[in-house]
Amino acid sequence: MASYSTRVWGCVKKALPVAIKTSVWFLKIMLPVSLFVTLLSYFNILPYISSFASPLFTLIGLPGDAALVFVTSIFTNIYTVIALLSTLDFSVRESLIMATMCLISHNFVVETIVLQKTGSSAVWMVILRVLGSFVAAIGLNWLLPEMNGKMMAETVTSLGFWETMLHWLESSVMLGLKIVLVISGLMILQRLLEEFGILKILSAMLSPLMRLFGLNPDVAFLWLVGNTVGLAYGSAIMMDYAKMGKLVHKEADLLNHHLAISHSQLDPLLFVVMGLPVGWLIFPRVVLAMLVVWVRRGVYLLQAHIHPPVKVENISL
Repeated sequence: MASYSTRVWGCVKKALPVAIKTSVWFLKIMLPVSLFVTLLSYFNILPYISSFASPLFTLIGLPGDAALVFVTSIFTNIYTVIALLSTLDFSVRESLIMATMCLISHNFVVETIVLQKTGSSAVWMVILRVLGSFVAAIGLNWLLPEMNGKMMAETVTSLGFWETMLHWLESSVMLGLKIVLVISGLMILQRLLEEFGILKILSAMLSPLMRLFGLNPDVAFLWLVGNTVGLAYGSAIMMDYAKMGKLVHKEADLLNHHLAISHSQLDPLLFVVMGLPVGWLIFPRVVLAMLVVWVRRGVYLLQAHIHPPVKVENISL
């Protein structure tokens, strides 16, 4: 039997080429999108786009400016949402509802491609996340108690064009390094867990929870990755599983339905600095994701009943 160090080094050698390749693919998508959004923001085009959605947000009891936050989140990430929320005069209650919507619907371009590459319809994933955001907002608007107090709005200092570009370049370099390190670390971790049989133990431990969520216990590790580092950073492992045939299409699609609504459960902790209660940012999304998966399972059963698989009989000649 190979020594412990040899097995570890073998896992590293297997993981790194895949991790680098995935990181490059990821950055080729993310960097142009990031630059495009930076330019939209600099030339004040995002507020114009969001103005068309403002009436929809007033219907669910939110200020018209909520449309700007939501549209921005679709193109960007949670960090941008936090920065934007801190500049607007929202109440704690309004900020909580908006934060939940943005936790469901953010970074659409990259995350939708990941969901598509792992077995789901890109168009349906976008529709599901937008609808899920508004269902969550309506539900929270009905359930949440009155919360007095306003968020502390910060003064935003506008930068010149070249300063804005320099800031984008610096943040992109740091983001690129972070992506390579995180994806490489996750890929190596996954290989090590498989090599030493820990993945099976982890799946067994999470099995009851997966069944409650309507998911197959075999996707436990992917669920864990999606709920810690998120869809973007966890894309390497998810696509690797799909490529190697370790994910049945149906189970991959069900997992994607869950993760489309509820992922990156560490992100709500970022809103704690704004004084938002973290429980309200986590549990409603988990419950909604569970309901979505069970509804999707019901659709699969209905489709199987309407279109049962055709049995092919052997005919002797």
